[in-house]
Order: sequence, then structure tokens, then C-alpha cells
Amino acid sequence: MENKPLPEAEDDFKVLDEEMLPPVNEVKRFFKVFFKRKVVVVGAIMTVVILIVAIFADFIAPYGQNEQDLFNVLQPPSKEFLLGTDTLGRDLLSRIIHGSRIAFSVGVSTVLISAIIGTLLGLVAGYFEGIIGTVIMRFTDAMMAIPQIVLALIIAAILKMGVQGVVLAVAVSLIPGYIRLINGQVLSAKQNDYVMATRSMGSKRVRIIFRHVLPNCLSPLIVQMTMMMGISILAEAALSFLGLGIVPPTPSWGGLCYDGYRQLLRRPLLSIAPGLAIMILVFSLNMVGDGLRDALDPKLRGTSTE
Repeated sequence: MENKPLPEAEDDFKVLDEEMLPPVNEVKRFFKVFFKRKVVVVGAIMTVVILIVAIFADFIAPYGQNEQDLFNVLQPPSKEFLLGTDTLGRDLLSRIIHGSRIAFSVGVSTVLISAIIGTLLGLVAGYFEGIIGTVIMRFTDAMMAIPQIVLALIIAAILKMGVQGVVLAVAVSLIPGYIRLINGQVLSAKQNDYVMATRSMGSKRVRIIFRHVLPNCLSPLIVQMTMMMGISILAEAALSFLGLGIVPPTPSWGGLCYDGYRQLLRRPLLSIAPGLAIMILVFSLNMVGDGLRDALDPKLRGTSTE
């Protein structure tokens, strides 16, 4: 008769097997999980391509961003002008290529500003709680009661500073999301045993926050920043379309959509082409953010070392 191990013994064997597993290469596992889905790979490739186009726009664009040819106004697509020209004879493709710089610069700037401010306020509100945390969180709730695009419109209308005004307007509208995210992460992280042990050893609060609490918030913060970059690009495009964003003649994709919609029946490509550029970039950034979430979240990436 075959002897079967007791359930308790089986659990002990499983624990021993897990302890004897080889160390996991975190970098290898990150890239494996990140590139696991084809849609994420496509999004990453498109993001890199658009970024390269933005960096080398002066060399890639066939014409200058504001170069006019009044003898070729509203030309259809041709070998000379691949996407046609606008009402001032400017090459649409060249302006879309140069507009990618505005999209990335506004997206990166707004995300960095809002992430830094939101992270600091979230850390303070989550760690100290009490009156300080209550004031910060109630102020955050008040800001979140206003839709992001409406808040950005109000701030942009007040500032009227071109690129700087758009960056500040969009950044302020994104701050509440970071505060809520970091506040929740800090409330959970500060209850860990190692944080309580460090506190009992007499470590200063600033050291505990930035040395032990903040590192546990980086994974969701990186994912949030990637997702918010797409939202900030959409917000900038909306503000420029409504005339409260990037000031002409600087090319921005939202402004190009506005310039083209007045010629929508005659030359629909003037509005459709920059709109597709916005859609592709935002879609790519969202896919990259989705892949980062899978790769950085232990619950989603699993523990496999294969």
C-alpha cells in the first residue's frame, strides 16, 4: 500500500521548493512581461518612432514649419507636398512633424511638474495625516469636483502665456490624481514592519519618507505618469483647438485640427491628418502604460523565472 504524505507535509515541501528556486532576474522578467503582448510592442515602437521624429524634426521635415508658398495654397496631396498645403501654402506634413515636438514637450513637462507636486503633497498627507492630511485631501477633493478639461480651460484663460500657460494649466489639472494615488500608497506602505522598525530606531521622518516609503510608491507612480502623458497631450490639443493653447504660427496638433476644420469639405486631410497623429500617439502611450502596469505590478507579472 502506497504511503501518501500528510497535507501539512505537502505544504512544507512546497515551501522548501519555493525557497530553493534560483534567484529571479528582475530586469529579464520585466522585459519579458512588458513585451509579452503584441499590442504593447506596437505601442512602444510607435512611441519611439514619433519621439525620434520629434527630436530630428529639422532634418526629417521636407520644409520649414512656417515656410509659406502663396502660389500653392490648399494644394491636394502630391509628390511635392505629401499631405497637401494649408490656407497659407505651408506644407502640412512638415507642420505635423514639427508639431510632434510640442506634443512631447508639453506632455513631458506637464507630467513632471504635476508628478513632483502631487507626489510631495501625497507623501505629506499620507504620512502625517491629522489636520495637515485632512486639509490637503479636502482641497484635492474640491479640485477633483471640477472636470480636468474645465479646470485647464479656466487656468489657461487666466494665464494666456502660450506654451508656458498650457503647461501650467494642464499640470495643475493633473495634480489631484497624483495626490490621491500617492496618499493611498503611503497609507499602506507606512504600516509595513520595516517602516515601523525604522521609526522605533529613531530615524527622522524625512529619511523614513524618502528612503523607505517613497520607493514603494514608484511602480504605480511610473504607470500613472505614462498614462497621464497621453491625457496631457489630449488636453493641450483641446486647448489649442479652442484657441487657448499654443499661439500661432507655432504648429500644434490641436491648432492644426482647428485650422483644417474650416476647410473640412474642400480639404478634409488638413484636419484628419493631425487628428490621426494625436490618436496614434495617445494610443501608443496608453499601451506602453498598460505594459508597464503588467510588468511592475507583482500581482500581474507573477513569479515565473522562465
